[in-house]
Amino acid sequence: MKSFFVTVFAVVLLFGTTYAQGKKDAEALVKKAITYYRSVGKDKALLDLSDPRGKFVDGELYVTVYDATGKNLAHGANLKMVGKNWMELKDADGKAFIKERIDLANKQGTGWQTYKWTNPVSKQIETKYTFVEKADGVIFACGAYRNR
Repeated sequence: MKSFFVTVFAVVLLFGTTYAQGKKDAEALVKKAITYYRSVGKDKALLDLSDPRGKFVDGELYVTVYDATGKNLAHGANLKMVGKNWMELKDADGKAFIKERIDLANKQGTGWQTYKWTNPVSKQIETKYTFVEKADGVIFACGAYRNR
């Protein structure tokens, strides 16, 4: 019985550490994207941030960038999203999460949000925790899934 509890504890510890690392990685990727954006300029940065094989995509982690109206300026996982206004885009529970993201960035400058979205790796709808930061008038975001 003792070995069962040790195994369960180890799995919980590993899962929690992996998830916590995923959130740290998401936040770090946003910070890296902002630094890059400022160093190379808007046009080059937005192009590079939209490269699904680029340095701003790591498995399920990818950077997105929006303007204040909800228009997608860069998307590391889906080029079809770029150039379109997603202000009213809703998640699996009906939450207008892009609107929420923009409101969060405009009010706080930075923070975390949760919503349900399809994980590009597992192809399943999962809870996603997204770090959001406003910089230079645009909103950068990157999220990690609970099951990371």
